[in-house]
Amino acid sequence: MRLPTEDDFPSRLRSAAVTARVGLWLGVCFAVCFVTGLVSHYAQAPDHPVPFPASPVWGYRVTQGLHVVTGTAAVPLLLVKLWTVYPRLFRRPERGWRPLVLDLLERGSVLILVAAAVFQLASGLANSAQWYPWSFSFRTTHYAVAWVAIGSVLLHVAVKLPVIRAALGADVDDPALDRPAATRPGVLTRRGLLRTTWLAAGVAVLATAGSTVPLLRRVSVLAVRSGDGPQDVPVNKSASAARVTASATSGAYRLVVANGDRSIELSRSDLLAMPQSTHDLPIACVEGWSANGTWTGVPVRHLLDQVGAPRGSDVLVTSLQESGPFTTTVLHASFADDDRTLLALALGGEPLSLDHGFPARVIAPDRPGVLQTKWVARIEVRT
Repeated sequence: MRLPTEDDFPSRLRSAAVTARVGLWLGVCFAVCFVTGLVSHYAQAPDHPVPFPASPVWGYRVTQGLHVVTGTAAVPLLLVKLWTVYPRLFRRPERGWRPLVLDLLERGSVLILVAAAVFQLASGLANSAQWYPWSFSFRTTHYAVAWVAIGSVLLHVAVKLPVIRAALGADVDDPALDRPAATRPGVLTRRGLLRTTWLAAGVAVLATAGSTVPLLRRVSVLAVRSGDGPQDVPVNKSASAARVTASATSGAYRLVVANGDRSIELSRSDLLAMPQSTHDLPIACVEGWSANGTWTGVPVRHLLDQVGAPRGSDVLVTSLQESGPFTTTVLHASFADDDRTLLALALGGEPLSLDHGFPARVIAPDRPGVLQTKWVARIEVRT
């Protein structure tokens, strides 16, 4: 049994003309994913040298929705691109040191790019479905490999730029850049293949975008969240899963608000007796889903004033949940000082359901949902 060669792939569809056009849109998807991924990673960081903005309230909802949608669209684009370049894996190495170096750079960049892209897309889709069949940290690993992926994209584009420019500048049916073996017509025309690719990417977007765009929920059959849930807002982790049912419903519950040696303890009745504010704020999660909610509660800034906390203070928020990566989160000053940031007690005009964080939860504008701590037990000024 012999290894295949380029001559074994005679289809004219496997051409630089098709590869360059699909690669252009794949590059756009990768760029959007990379930039929006940086936004999400920074938003979740415990320290913000530059304050993360609390406005517009829908900012994180849009960026993370774009992140997941463009990542999903990249799947069919990547598959078609790999199909078109597959024969080049079997070509003979170039002769001469300069062509050989460029050839090795191209092959190396493609190898790294494919490995990084497949890992990013596969792990990202698994994260959207909240399925983690691995032991490493998704957030840190996904972030690190994103730099590898974007670096390999830039290297690949630099090496192939003359071919890319020539292919995009010529008609898609121009055979000038075709491989010598590419002489047989395909099942589709090149334009037909491209239209099918755009259609597949579009269907992938429509099938998943409903997690972020409510109008598309009826057609987004692959969306990880339909928008259904207690009080019309989805839930990622229930009170039962977090093992807080007993402590959250106990009559002994008290919220502790602390600033150094000054602290107060408040029951839910005490919190309800305070001045209440109501704001329409979306909750948006890293998995790409989001939903609007009308939240009512006590502004966090009002609670901090009770213990003399100065403006500009970062705050540690601790949950009744005893284990997990986000049992304690940092509420940065840009959010803590915003009047729209609430210790929410009600959603949609009704008391918070247990799964939405009863007796009290944090809700802040333009903040990742994973940081909108539920079942809040303690609010403490960070020192």
